Amino acid sequence: MNAAAVLTTTLDATALLQHLHAIEQRFDRRRDVRWGPRTLDLDLIAFGDQVVPDVATVRHWIDLPPDRQGVVAPDQLIVPHPRLQDRAFVLVPLCDIAPDWRHPVLGVTIREMLAACSDADKAGIKPI
Repeated sequence: MNAAAVLTTTLDATALLQHLHAIEQRFDRRRDVRWGPRTLDLDLIAFGDQVVPDVATVRHWIDLPPDRQGVVAPDQLIVPHPRLQDRAFVLVPLCDIAPDWRHPVLGVTIREMLAACSDADKAGIKPI
């Protein structure tokens, strides 16, 4: 199941991600396999219009070839999430709450990113 939420916080992006990881730990989340099955996965997809750590780094991870995406991981927080535009299962719930949010690096909205996803990627997503 996937969901999205908009939060207001006094934390910076790194502190918020640390807080999300602490919540995962309280629910016994383990990170055994990259992109593997998990019981709980709290991601920081975006942080307003901030780009963390910088545009060049975010762009590097967005442009990473597909064959490298599953085997290398950044050693720092990357915001917006570098796979955001590729994941219909993330974009569908985001479109419910923030369809007009504009990606600060790509310059497109959630609605536009979702429209660019293939029908095959969207086919398995069912509302509950």
